[in-house]
Amino acid sequence: MTVRKNQSALTADEKRRFVAALLELKRSGRYDEFVTTHNAFIVSDTDDGERTGHRSPSFLPWHRRFLLEFERALQSVDASVALPYWDWSVDRSPRASLWAPDFLGGTGRERDGRVTDGPFSASSGNWPINVRVDGRTFLRRSLGGGGRQLPTPAEVESVLSIPTYDMAPWNSASDGFRNHLEGWRGVNLHNRVHVWVGGQMATGVSPNDPVFWLHHAFIDKLWAEWQRRHPGSGYLPAAGTPNVIDLRETMRPWHDTSPADLLNHTAHYTFDA
Repeated sequence: MTVRKNQSALTADEKRRFVAALLELKRSGRYDEFVTTHNAFIVSDTDDGERTGHRSPSFLPWHRRFLLEFERALQSVDASVALPYWDWSVDRSPRASLWAPDFLGGTGRERDGRVTDGPFSASSGNWPINVRVDGRTFLRRSLGGGGRQLPTPAEVESVLSIPTYDMAPWNSASDGFRNHLEGWRGVNLHNRVHVWVGGQMATGVSPNDPVFWLHHAFIDKLWAEWQRRHPGSGYLPAAGTPNVIDLRETMRPWHDTSPADLLNHTAHYTFDA
């Protein structure tokens, strides 16, 4: 069984293996396929039309499946690798261990956001940005440059306490756990972290930054914790809802999985704590 660990608890060898698997997926071209998929859904998901990956109830199961696909790709390179998660409510500083040169590298330089250290820097030659929203071909970050600080444990707790998964109008205006976690209203957890990292993470091609996977692994962990706390409050909507994915409706681009198939993460992996 795959165990997803807090990045702060990874051994030096686990970090090395994770980075090596990322670099091999990038070298083979498989990594950029995930970036392309994510960007396509960012562009197509709108409040007033069909929405699957974002701004909708299926935000969480869609990304759970997306992460599973990526984790399996990593494990095809190295079977020992699991997705780590970044608890940004605790590791809230640009000086946190995940930004060290031996792991993800740090923030970008002031004039253009270019990451200059670590295995994904432009100087390494191993991480060209091929799926992009502009002409810049290097990884960019601006850690903390977006104004707001990362979410606090108290803010996380306030979202976990919301008892209803989602509700009409099933988009970025909705109340409920999903939308407060996604960040279109309330204290803003998920979206705020993307903006805090900056660079490509603040765009539809956010998976260009490997921290995307650690961020979403923690979002997935928060969903699992919400499910544990609210066992009687399942996924909504159940059926017959236009433009969004109902409980047993299959999701693009896979067409073989519904939210109902993804409610139990322990069928695929566990978390370290």
